[in-house]
Amino acid sequence: MYWYSKNLKRNMNVKIYGVGGLPILVFPTQDAMSDNFENFGMIETLKNFIEKGQIQLFCVDTVDIETWSNVYGDKEWRAARQESYYNYIIEEILPFIHEKNFSKNLPLVAGCSLGGLHAAIVFFRRPELFGGMLSLSGVYDAKFFFDGWINSTLYYNSPVDFLKNISLNHPYIEIYNSKKIILCIGQGRWEEEGCRTTSIMKEIFAEKNISAWTDFWGFDVDHDWYWWKKQILYFLPEFLKEA
Repeated sequence: MYWYSKNLKRNMNVKIYGVGGLPILVFPTQDAMSDNFENFGMIETLKNFIEKGQIQLFCVDTVDIETWSNVYGDKEWRAARQESYYNYIIEEILPFIHEKNFSKNLPLVAGCSLGGLHAAIVFFRRPELFGGMLSLSGVYDAKFFFDGWINSTLYYNSPVDFLKNISLNHPYIEIYNSKKIILCIGQGRWEEEGCRTTSIMKEIFAEKNISAWTDFWGFDVDHDWYWWKKQILYFLPEFLKEA
């Protein structure tokens, strides 16, 4: 389904899979669009859950080519564009999910690779709006994509930065602890930055008394769809138990 986004000033698409059950907001991998899960076989992997009415996926487009991947672009503009994308998700996508899904459950937010960063950004900034978070092979330091640069806008799109500075008595801590939070990373090829930043997130969770599951899989587990399919089948039942 297409509509014109007031935040992004362009047409954006959402693909829906399933007719009911736990709503899942799905962010695609870097530079990909709403057909990403379908193109790489993840919809087929989740077919039984979808057909049984246990889950309903809402797969969104990205503007990654303008933001995270736009390495020669103006950094302030890129950060502002990412903030507009965040506002698009919160102000436009979430109401759309509530309109289309009748389960009364808050949506789980999920993503693989850069999609995992998107999932972490929206969840940790607005935990009251989501039922939980599943991030597979995410990189949680926005500075990695900006050559070490950061400003006040990008700061709030960099979980390792804004979570590090959250106070121990912040009301979000209690909200985080009422949700299921899972970060999974392999230790094989192309997972180096994911391992580094997931380790930082694990330390932050311990410092802030946030109950989250950070799961490090083996040295044979690469940054790849083969493993993400195994991981989503492993972790999804945890969220369905909560629902």
